[in-house]
Parts: sequence; C-alpha cells; structure tokens
Amino acid sequence: MPYAHTAEAARAWVHGWTLSRGAAEPVPRSWGFTIDVGLPGHVMRHVLHSADEATVRELTGHATAPGAWLKALVPPETLEPWLAPGWRLAGGPGYLMSAPLPGADAARAPTGTPDGYRLDTWTRAGVTRVLVRTADGTFAARGQVAVTGLGAVVDQVETDPAHQRRGLGRLVMRGLTAAAAGQGATAGVLGATPEGRALYETMGWRTMAPLTGAMRGPDASGT
Repeated sequence: MPYAHTAEAARAWVHGWTLSRGAAEPVPRSWGFTIDVGLPGHVMRHVLHSADEATVRELTGHATAPGAWLKALVPPETLEPWLAPGWRLAGGPGYLMSAPLPGADAARAPTGTPDGYRLDTWTRAGVTRVLVRTADGTFAARGQVAVTGLGAVVDQVETDPAHQRRGLGRLVMRGLTAAAAGQGATAGVLGATPEGRALYETMGWRTMAPLTGAMRGPDASGT
C-alpha cells in the first residue's frame, strides 16, 4: 500500500536514503531528522517533515559551516525567505513521490531490454543497483533502491542525455521496483526532479509534497 500521510512517506524516504547513500543513521528531531553524510560538499543535512519559519531560521542560523544541507516539504518560494544569511536554495525544485509496488508475481514478470543495450542488476550492502550499458559498455542509464522493512526508496535514477527517450528510464524503474517487491517491499518513495516527475507519474507514482533543498555555502572569506 502507498503511504497515507506525507510525514510517513518522508520518514521512509529519510531511512531509505541514508541506507542508499551509506550515510549515518538518522537522528530523530521534533521537526524531522538530522543526518551525518560525511562528504566534502555535503557534510550533514536536516530533513524537515514539519517546516515553519521559526524552525528553519533557527536551524540555518546555527549551522554556519559550509556543506550543511536542509530539505523541507515546502515549495522554493516559501523556503527561500526563511533561510539565514549564507544559505541558498540548491538542487532545483523537487517532489516527494510515492507508489504501491507490484506484487511478487508481477515483480517476476520478464521485461524486454531495447536492442543495443544490456542490463545488469546486483545487490550489495542492502542496496540494489540497476545499470544499463550499450553493447560496447558505454554508460546509458542507472538507478538504485534501498529496502527498509515494507518501504523502498528509489534513488539516483539517471539517463545519459545521449540515450534519452529510448525507454531506459522506464526499464531502470521497472528493474528497481521489481527488485524491491522481491525483497518484500510494498510501497515506494522517492525524491524527484521536474523531469523525473513527468516519467514517474506515467508509471503510477503520485506527488505527496514539494521537496526543496538549501545549502550553506562558503562565506565571504572563502571558508
């Protein structure tokens, strides 16, 4: 079954995203979660499933080191004026989306790979990856999914521009959702770009809420 409430979908997305990205276990807060990510340009992030001006101003006012991120379930025009100095919108507009996953029989149904491409799927450390390449091994498309209980988070789906509009995005999504259903997941959730949203809606996914990102950049001294 899909998620009935936005906060429930957001919690599932946070836990699956941390598994997918190899980040630290999310720390619960009254407004959402804090996650240590550990990358140079993405040291940590706050994810707010309940965003308001006072909370955002407090969080962004205290987080002054470069590489801090924030994700909130509000549109960009709402989040931007709440940000403290040194923060800016990042990542473009996004959407939190969810969908029921296919049953076990549907998950095992074969799907065709377009001529000239090959598909490989593997699972490692709880994350299943789908990779599409051309016959000579050139990258064409990819994606990954992390299953946590009955939920599955689809992540990092992309198609090389030279191989778009050939059904590869659908192929990757079918492979990921089938793999997740085969592991017992019944509902999927993901964070989508506007371009991804258009594809996912044709595959039965629905938008739960806007998903907007912001980041703390270097200050005037370059630190």
